[in-house]
Amino acid sequence: MTVTADFAISLDGCIAGTGVTVDNPGGDGAEPLFEWIHNLASWRERQGMAGGEENRDSELMREWFDATGAVVMGRTMYDTGEEFWGDNPPFRTPVFVLTHRPRPTLVKEGGTTFTFVTDGIHSALARAKAAAGDRNVDIAGGASTVRQYLAAGLVDELQLHVVPALLGDGLRLFEGTGTGPRRVEQVRVVGTPLATHLKYRFVK
Repeated sequence: MTVTADFAISLDGCIAGTGVTVDNPGGDGAEPLFEWIHNLASWRERQGMAGGEENRDSELMREWFDATGAVVMGRTMYDTGEEFWGDNPPFRTPVFVLTHRPRPTLVKEGGTTFTFVTDGIHSALARAKAAAGDRNVDIAGGASTVRQYLAAGLVDELQLHVVPALLGDGLRLFEGTGTGPRRVEQVRVVGTPLATHLKYRFVK
C-alpha cells in the first residue's frame, strides 16, 4: 500500500486561487488548473457522462482512480466540493474527512462514503488504510491537510500535474509545510500539451 498525494498545480506552485469559498471552490483565477481535466474520458466516466478525450492524460487519471482504495481530505475541501460532486461523487471509495465538526457518515451512490474524523490525521489515515485493502490511500487536500501529512512524513508518493499557467497568487502547496529538507526520487515524467505529469517518491 502507498500513501499518495495528487494535485494539479500552476507553474508558480498554486493549487487554488485566492478567495476560496463554498461558492468559489477553486478560488479566483484558478480555472486553468482544472480545465484540462474536464474533457478527459476517464474523468467524464466518473461523473456519469459519456464521451471525452482518450489520451495520455486520461490514462493517467484512470490509473489513479483504479489504484486508489480510500481518500483522506480536509473539511474545507469537502464543504467546497459537496454540491459540485452531487449524489454520485467521483471517488467511489471510502472518504475520511478531517474535521472539528462531527457529522454522521454519509453514504452516496457509486460506492462513495464520507466518514467525518475528529481525532486527527493519524486516526484518519489508519482508518483509510484499513478501508483501502491492498490499494492506495490518497491525501486529496486541500492545501492545509496535505501540508500536515507532508510535515509528519506520512506521504510516500507525490504526483503533480503541472499546468502551463501562472496564477500570480493563491494557495501554494509547499508554503509553510515545516518539513525541513526532504529527499525525493523521480519516478516518472509524462509531458502532454495539457500538463506535465511528475511523480516523485519520498526517500525514507
